[in-house]
Amino acid sequence: MKYILFIISAFILASCGDGNRYALIETEYGNMKVMLYNTTPKHRDNFVKLAKEGYYDDLLFHRIIPNFMIQGGDPDSRNAAPGAMLGMGGPGYQIDAEIGSPHLKGALAAARDQNPEKRSSGSQFYIVQGQRVDDNVLNGLEQQKGIRYSPEQRQLYREIGGAPFLDGDYTVFGEVVEGLDVLDKIAAVPTAPGDRPLQDVKMKVKLVRK
Repeated sequence: MKYILFIISAFILASCGDGNRYALIETEYGNMKVMLYNTTPKHRDNFVKLAKEGYYDDLLFHRIIPNFMIQGGDPDSRNAAPGAMLGMGGPGYQIDAEIGSPHLKGALAAARDQNPEKRSSGSQFYIVQGQRVDDNVLNGLEQQKGIRYSPEQRQLYREIGGAPFLDGDYTVFGEVVEGLDVLDKIAAVPTAPGDRPLQDVKMKVKLVRK
């Protein structure tokens, strides 16, 4: 019995002391540490599973739009030829929508196609860079989409920015807690028509403690 309890205790400690899971996205521009939300357990668990499998290693950030976001996670991007069109690949399944959190700068969110249920891609994700947003824009989105922003969310959109026009339509399942400067560096790389970087931006993803 003591041995079983020790194993359980070790497992709890190996997760993370604050109850959250963390991952490190490594690139040649530096690393971004992301915290995965417990409020989106399906997306969290899927990201953890793929990271453990090494699924993301050597995939590309294949779509980069300054002042908007950087996107990656397409398995077809591994060893993709220069100029190849990317963004349609995945693991062969989708994830049920868990929509709720806003698209503030640093938000880790799931890409998706135009399915009416707003199910997410099984592997493709994006990280929001965005830009500062004033209350008039948020007021318009509230009327248009029927969503409501808290005073705290409004303040963050004004101060750090984001992409609120995506709110209510895509699942945000985590956030960058270290390395926003790396996000800005990647978002600034030169791109070709179609938003693919002229020089490949590769990633590796591994699970880490806080």
